[in-house]
Amino acid sequence: MNLNQQIEDWLQAQREQFDASDRPFVTLSYAQSWDGSITLHSGEPLALSGEPAMQLTHHLRSLHDGILVGIGTVLSDDPRLNVRQWDGPDPQPIVLDAHFRMPPAARLCHLSEKRCWVLTSADAKCPEDSALEIIRLPGDETGQVSLHEALRELKKRGIYSLMVEGGANVITGFLRQKLVDAMVLTIAPRLVGGYKAVGNLAFDDRDLLPQISPLFAESLGADLIMWGQVNFKKHNDGHNT
Repeated sequence: MNLNQQIEDWLQAQREQFDASDRPFVTLSYAQSWDGSITLHSGEPLALSGEPAMQLTHHLRSLHDGILVGIGTVLSDDPRLNVRQWDGPDPQPIVLDAHFRMPPAARLCHLSEKRCWVLTSADAKCPEDSALEIIRLPGDETGQVSLHEALRELKKRGIYSLMVEGGANVITGFLRQKLVDAMVLTIAPRLVGGYKAVGNLAFDDRDLLPQISPLFAESLGADLIMWGQVNFKKHNDGHNT
């Protein structure tokens, strides 16, 4: 069995055990350097994955109902969020954009296959020729879209599995809010010394920091692929959630 099939079977088993009724199963997946960098500077794209790892990313996309990135990723990378390097269905593209900064020229505004959903807490209107669907949601105490409300809305709309690709603020936010169930990480054999994928998680108690267990790893081309279940401990007990 090749690596792609191993991870697909593992993800399917994880979903079958998933018991949260109010949100989708969330897989966090992105590429970083050996020193944890995803780019040199915030807002600047940097390709890290080799071709086999990129194919795995597109395979993973095909296994999820939806794929989500933050507006920062749209502004820096102008992604399409579809499946091109694998034979499988495109997931529903979703962008977290609290203040509605989506540029009209972005490729996600002109998709022919599926309308991109934009989750925002701003009063926003789309141009008539746009392929966007605006979903207005409550903001949290920092003015960002409430992730809990966002996931509840996505579940209502038929998104039962969600792949989160980034960027750093989105990755950090999902981990801080304990909203990640599985993780598939590509580690490229490069040292970048740049902008890190995970920021301050705001866990004052070190015992409450998320743990990846069980953890699996295998090389794929020049890259290392690591995957596993993300576990968050509750306060005042030893049980995982």
